Amino acid sequence: MTAVFLGPCPARHGPMLAALERWVAEGWLRALDASFADFLAHHAPEADPLLILAAALASHQLGRGHACLDLRAALDDAERALSLPPEGEDRANRDGSDGDAPPAQPSALLAGVDLARWTAALDASALVGDGPGDTPLVRIGTRLYLRRYWQYEQSVREAILRRVELPTAAAAPEAQATLAAALGVLFPPRSGGAVDWQKIACALAARQRFGIVTGGPGTGKTTTVVRLLALLQHLSLSAAEGSRRLRIRLAAPTGKAAARLNESIAGAVAQLPLDGLPEAEALRASIPTDVSTVHRLLGSRPDSRHFRHDAQHPLALDVLVIDEASMLDLEMMAAVFAALPPQACLILLGDKDQLASVEAGAVLGDLCQRADGGYYRPDTAAWLAAVTGERLDDALCDLYGGPLDQAVVKLRVSHRFSADSGIGQLAEAVNAGNATAARRVFESRFADLARQSASDERAFRRLVVDGAPAAFPQGAARAAGVLPPVGYRHYLTLMRERQPAAESPQTEFDGWAREVLAAYGRFQLLCALRSGPRGVEGLNARIAQLLVDEALIDVAQGGWYLGRPVLVTRNDYGLGLMNGDVGVTLALPSWTAGEPAPRWILRVAFSAGDGQGGIRWVLPSRLRAVETVFAMTVHKSQGSEFAHAALLLPERMSPVLTRELVYTGITRAKHWFTLASTQEVLQAAIARRVDRVGGLASSLGLGLSRP
Repeated sequence: MTAVFLGPCPARHGPMLAALERWVAEGWLRALDASFADFLAHHAPEADPLLILAAALASHQLGRGHACLDLRAALDDAERALSLPPEGEDRANRDGSDGDAPPAQPSALLAGVDLARWTAALDASALVGDGPGDTPLVRIGTRLYLRRYWQYEQSVREAILRRVELPTAAAAPEAQATLAAALGVLFPPRSGGAVDWQKIACALAARQRFGIVTGGPGTGKTTTVVRLLALLQHLSLSAAEGSRRLRIRLAAPTGKAAARLNESIAGAVAQLPLDGLPEAEALRASIPTDVSTVHRLLGSRPDSRHFRHDAQHPLALDVLVIDEASMLDLEMMAAVFAALPPQACLILLGDKDQLASVEAGAVLGDLCQRADGGYYRPDTAAWLAAVTGERLDDALCDLYGGPLDQAVVKLRVSHRFSADSGIGQLAEAVNAGNATAARRVFESRFADLARQSASDERAFRRLVVDGAPAAFPQGAARAAGVLPPVGYRHYLTLMRERQPAAESPQTEFDGWAREVLAAYGRFQLLCALRSGPRGVEGLNARIAQLLVDEALIDVAQGGWYLGRPVLVTRNDYGLGLMNGDVGVTLALPSWTAGEPAPRWILRVAFSAGDGQGGIRWVLPSRLRAVETVFAMTVHKSQGSEFAHAALLLPERMSPVLTRELVYTGITRAKHWFTLASTQEVLQAAIARRVDRVGGLASSLGLGLSRP
């Protein structure tokens, strides 16, 4: 794609626009970024070329997930701050195309420019404002925003501050006894004396109209929120005046995450300990188990950024719970807040240490910056002691804690990974940025961890075809009855061996599809990149050929073949499929009158996500936005878990490799994890953090140290 320029431009902008055009041609910059700069140059011919450059870079930063451009960072280290050229390109020794010299690096265009010079160039133009107004650009200190994203940030900030200061009926002194009694039923006393963070999370989330429950895999976020919903319904139904049943909605960013929450929350509701609360079964029935995607909840409009539900047409609900909130970008979070009724409660669930959203912003990460340290005020700690009986460690209390701190709870105990789990210890080491500890975890030969060379072709074949079970040490995990790790042979063999006879009823074909989808979900190869031999594109072709060689699939049929797994890459409301949904290509019989045998027609089977095990069968020709998914990027895997997950890292360091990416890949594994990487690349990835640029945290008073 090339930039669309508006014709001859002012002479003073010619060299800068020419440089931007070269960047687009080289893939360094999006065409959208250069076109935006060109638009401003034509509408403000008097503008300094440094403003035109800043506008292009601010737009470019949105494409990299940042809410704005940090002017100081760009001047201090332009190549790192802007990630130009793109991933994997050798900047030092790159040759020009067609004999031309490569385009100037950002540092060259900013040579001799200091922060005072750059901000003066911005402030001298009517294109840049310092807040409210209609200028296309907004400068706040050293941050330069496109106005729309500055407005998103402001609306999220204002909505959060308003809701954390808005108490619920549960916060009233007269409700304290009822709240304490209900919490005692939902969270029976435990032995050992450890703080019950799930109980604390429920208490705090019931106190105001905004709350966050964060924690790693297996820390009980779903269990916590189900008990919270029971608590809120009980308090509402028990109210002395105006008692009523709350309208509760559940949502997740992707169809895959919604389906997973649907399944887990249904089981958690069935196991709720409600004995001791009045009308326990009616209370249980009042907790919803249907989960929607956020897009569907808000009412997506085709070919539009807007939704049917907004401030003028709010959602009809009292409580909204959004799971996997780390995947929510700034724009979507602003849309959620806009659509909430003024008195509604919003509860966010998610792992703050996972990868941030693909789009601009790292909302959950920003809001949970201080979650590790607690920062609970003495009045909060005293209130918690009164209603929960739990006493916080002094190290987690702070006289100067902010309003948002009182609404954020980190769950600190993993119920999935025990002390002898290598996966849990590896995730902890990576999350702490400790490459030495990560190496020691592998050296300890835990039963649920394996590591292999990323370049060993035979090892790669064993991994993706059979799960390389021999690579895992014998040990406690296998002795505990966990099924051995598998590769893709498992689901393809089951697909052929369990296929019902042509005369079988549709229910048997649905059951077969459920088995195949479950078997496929036992193993997933994850990677960091989309392009290149170790990206999704190269790996999917490579794995398909390995499976052909093993006679497990037959691609001679063309693009669609029996056993092809596909990932939906764009919401399709007509088919009821969401971005992130995974299906497997199977075959159903089609009978024709007078014919002795049926024709077998390919259909793609997707889970209906209804919590009842329903299957949605779709003709391949109706699927417009899908891709083969033997290999999946770590970003796309968010909201999923696999019995055996394998992470393949590239041969050399790339800007996309960070500890958050490695941590997210590791924590997709439930029982087994395999890493294919060199020590050098792994170590470099662990040392590098995602550093999303934005002002949400600072505008909320986060990131401040204790006085």
